[in-house]
Amino acid sequence: MFDIATTEIRLHGRAGQGIVTAAELLASAAGMDGKYSQAFPLFGSEKRGPPVSAFARISDSPIRGYEPVYEPDVALVADSSVLVSGKAGAGLKPGGLIITNYPGPAGDLAFLNAKVCAVDGTKIALEILKRPIFNTVMLGALLKITNVVSLGSLNSAIRKEFPGDVGEKNVGLVKACYDATGAKQ
Repeated sequence: MFDIATTEIRLHGRAGQGIVTAAELLASAAGMDGKYSQAFPLFGSEKRGPPVSAFARISDSPIRGYEPVYEPDVALVADSSVLVSGKAGAGLKPGGLIITNYPGPAGDLAFLNAKVCAVDGTKIALEILKRPIFNTVMLGALLKITNVVSLGSLNSAIRKEFPGDVGEKNVGLVKACYDATGAKQ
């Protein structure tokens, strides 16, 4: 767990993969945990496919700034194809972490020059959802490693955003990825 008053997370993926929703779910879960939070996107063109970033801040005290997260504690990468641009790890704080959806070993990603956790979120999403939607699956890995919000609050936020079967499948995605991710680092 990060032992700082405010945790800043930058989320990367492609438009249509639910990156903005993932940031909003984190912020909602943080509120349920009694923390302060904010979440907001950074868009290029508004069509399916181009890279997109979203930001989340979670804090024990009120958050005063609303600027993008330039120096994240964690970069959460839902689509490993955006890693080649180099933007995912840009500005990462010393000791920061990149958590990425990647089917191979984290050692393959040494070019990122950062501590990396790789989890095959695509495999998990296709097994459970039968669709390549990676937002909630990668939140499972984030929670396992950082404990930035509680699993119960994230599940509640998901069920509130996606009532019924869709919500339950997404809760299952989080749990599957949480369980598949290595022990807390």
